[in-house]
Amino acid sequence: MDSSRAPLLAPRQTAAVPVPHRWNAVLWVLCGLVPPALAVADTPPGTKYPTFVLLSAMTCAYAAVAMFPGRELLRPTTYLSLLAAGVGAVAYTMGSGAALFIVSLPHFWIYASGPGAALALSGATAALTVGGTIVGRDPGTQLINGNVLFTLAGYAAGSTVGLLVHRITEQGQARTQRLSDELADTQQALAAAHRQQGAADERERMAREIHDTLAQGFASIIVLAEAARAGLPTESARSAQQLTSIEHTARENLAEARDLVGATPPPGGAAQGPVAGTLRRILDRFAQDTGITVDAELAEVDCDQQTRIALLRCTQESLSNVRKHAAASTVAVVLEQGAYGIDLEVTDDGRGFDVAAARGFGLDGMRKRLAELGGELTVTSSPGDGTRVLAQLPGTGAADRNVDRNVDRTTEERV
Repeated sequence: MDSSRAPLLAPRQTAAVPVPHRWNAVLWVLCGLVPPALAVADTPPGTKYPTFVLLSAMTCAYAAVAMFPGRELLRPTTYLSLLAAGVGAVAYTMGSGAALFIVSLPHFWIYASGPGAALALSGATAALTVGGTIVGRDPGTQLINGNVLFTLAGYAAGSTVGLLVHRITEQGQARTQRLSDELADTQQALAAAHRQQGAADERERMAREIHDTLAQGFASIIVLAEAARAGLPTESARSAQQLTSIEHTARENLAEARDLVGATPPPGGAAQGPVAGTLRRILDRFAQDTGITVDAELAEVDCDQQTRIALLRCTQESLSNVRKHAAASTVAVVLEQGAYGIDLEVTDDGRGFDVAAARGFGLDGMRKRLAELGGELTVTSSPGDGTRVLAQLPGTGAADRNVDRNVDRTTEERV
């Protein structure tokens, strides 16, 4: 936008900065209108009454603009024209008007449509003031007197200050706009980052669900299929049982897949029935499929659905690790409700492993699942000494009750 045409402070903007305008009004009345009125109070009627009328007219015009900026009872350009004529007329009636002109200068920079208009209108007012002063001076006085010089000096100084303030205002507005643009860009970038983070979190959640359900089921199907194929020539009954397990696992995987696609709560065993009963069915199936002895102490615990799902998934992941890595002969599972939360402990007598060096999606998935519910996972193991997995929900108080059982372990990792 052309700065010569842009308003310094448009009429409708005055309401946004009322305090400076109020001080300007007070200054204009006290230093601009009152002194001329007092000066002509004892003058002849031909000077006094015309001056009073002019001052009253300028007061009413200013009130119409300043007090009702949104209603436009009097357009700012019209007001400034009336103000110029009034100041010039007062200078004529009194023979001097420099003080009133200088005090009125801020009005031109406030209400003009831009710096060019402010310079033109204030220059015209200065010319009218000088002309009125010269024409209305007492006979015999000098043509160029102090009032004339003061008016010209005031116009020069006012124009300089007005242009400087206008430039500072433009720079401030440019900085404000730049900051607003940067803020908008930052908000857009933040929103995009939130969307990306949300997508990443959803991908991680889906990956964890697939690993804890479908991937484990497919792994069981592969192991059972291999065993059934190897036993067909000699152990048909055992192979038939394994094929039945394959069918059941495949059906469960199909149900899990449908639930994941439909974004519904986890199916069957994960969302229905007592958690202890569901865990027992999982353990019975595990013992049947693997031939590993399972000792279970499962107390009925009071928990919500998310805690139930976490307990079942931790059990399934632990059993899957036993099946694939431990070469164990016995697995012990304990579920109990303590004073500070729920403890689920899965222990095996397998080959064990170095916990600090272990890297796997399953353990990380269990840790994150428990952490989301305020729980904790403790994995204790060492090569040749079996493995103990302790899941605690929702608090950590149960850990204190199990310290004595950890003294024979060589490696412990807490999350």
